[in-house]
Amino acid sequence: MISYEDRAMTSSSISPVKKWVMRQYWRMQQSQSIISMGLLGSSLTLLLWPYVSWRFSDSCEESLCFNNSILGIPATYLGLLGIFTGLVLIVLCIGYLYDKVFSLWTAQRSVDFERNPFWTYALSPMFMMNMAMTAENLKRNSPNDAKIQEQMDWVLNYCKENADSEIWARTVQHWDKHISETPTFWFLDEEIMSKARSQKIEDED
Repeated sequence: MISYEDRAMTSSSISPVKKWVMRQYWRMQQSQSIISMGLLGSSLTLLLWPYVSWRFSDSCEESLCFNNSILGIPATYLGLLGIFTGLVLIVLCIGYLYDKVFSLWTAQRSVDFERNPFWTYALSPMFMMNMAMTAENLKRNSPNDAKIQEQMDWVLNYCKENADSEIWARTVQHWDKHISETPTFWFLDEEIMSKARSQKIEDED
């Protein structure tokens, strides 16, 4: 079990400058959807305005012109606001169709899972450890059940195969550095652990 001191040491090892920069980056990400909508609407409004601005001109004499003011607000501003509002409503309408009518997000989530190896055939280190411990407990609690023994041996071998990966090497090196030397767990062997420790992690400091 990781002690409070170990957790504090791990947290303090993160550069304060990096953490501050990434906090600001996270804050920008939270507002980018709203800002993007505003930028999209204003950009398209200004692109469309030259094609319809003549209808709001004082020199316009056709019946479809809007050359008056409403409540003292020039028709030009109302025209710009109308275009912007119309564009935002179109985006919201497309979003409604995407969500409620066509339900494309369900297929998108399905593809996300299919393309994510850690939801199909690969195991993250934390999930692998949980899976191995569960399999071991089932083995020990059912010593006379040959079928359970066979299936749990398969699960443990599956976990062992997933330990031969870059993400496991990254985890072992992190545990070695911030906690203590990672033990050779019962479902692994020294060769796998040595390989994990010797693997070069390109993005490490």
